[in-house]
Amino acid sequence: MKLSAALGFVTDFRYALQASLLGTLKAVVSSPSLLLKPALVSRIVMSYVWGMFADGVDGNGREIKAELITQGAHGLVLDIGAGHGHTANYLDHDKVTRYVALEPNTLMHPRIRETAKAAGFEEANGSLVILSCGAEDTETILSSVGAVDTIVSVLTLCSVPCPELTITSLVRDVLKPGGVLLYFEHVRSPRDDVAWWQKLWTPLWQLAFDGCKLDRPTHLWIEDALDTEGNRIWKEGRRWGVKDEPEEHLWWHQVGRYTKLS
Repeated sequence: MKLSAALGFVTDFRYALQASLLGTLKAVVSSPSLLLKPALVSRIVMSYVWGMFADGVDGNGREIKAELITQGAHGLVLDIGAGHGHTANYLDHDKVTRYVALEPNTLMHPRIRETAKAAGFEEANGSLVILSCGAEDTETILSSVGAVDTIVSVLTLCSVPCPELTITSLVRDVLKPGGVLLYFEHVRSPRDDVAWWQKLWTPLWQLAFDGCKLDRPTHLWIEDALDTEGNRIWKEGRRWGVKDEPEEHLWWHQVGRYTKLS
C-alpha cells in the first residue's frame, strides 16, 4: 500500500479535530463532569464532526443510495444510525409508509427532524418516528414501532456495539419475513496491507467518530447471519462495490441488498 494512501487518514482526522475541538472544549468547561463521561464527550465530538462531514458524505454516496434505497426500501423503514436523517431524501413516498430514524446521539435529532420534514416525513402525522436507543436494543424498537419491512444501514454498523450479535438480532427479531436489509458500509479491506493500516488507525479514529472502526468485516457478518436454529436466514442477497473506488482506500465500501426468508 502506498504511504500516501495510508496517511490519508491524517488529513481527515485533522479536519475532524478542527471541526470539533472548540465546541467540545466549551461543553467541557461548561460542565466539567463530562470528563468522567468519555462516551458522552465522544458523542459531542461526533455531533460537530458530522456537522462538517455529513452533507459531503451524503453527496459522495448519492448515486449509490438512490439505486439502493429509492429502489429497495418499502413499507415501514427503520434507519439505524440515522445521523442527520439523509436517508429520508431517498425514500419513495409511493412505497414507504413510515420512516423510523434510530439515532442514539440525541444531539443529532434536531437535524433529523429538519431533514425529514423537508422530505415529507413528520412526527405530527406519524410518518416520522425518532428513537434514541441503539440498534442493539431490539426490545425498545419492537415496543415502539413493531417489526419493520426494511432496515437501512448507512455507515452505521462500523460503530454499533457487539456488531455480529446486533446484526443477527435485528434481522431475526425486527425484520419481517420477506423484508429487506439495505446497507452501504465501509468495511475491512480484503487486501492484507490495507487491512493492517485500518487496524492501526482504528483506536485513534474511534475517539473522534463515536466508536467508528475501520477494520470490521461487516459485509461478511451480514452474509453469514443465521436464525436461532443455525440456518441461513436469507432467501437471496447481493453485494457489490463502489465504482472506481481505489483498492488502497482505507474506507473500502461494500453495498448490499438481502431479502429475509418468508
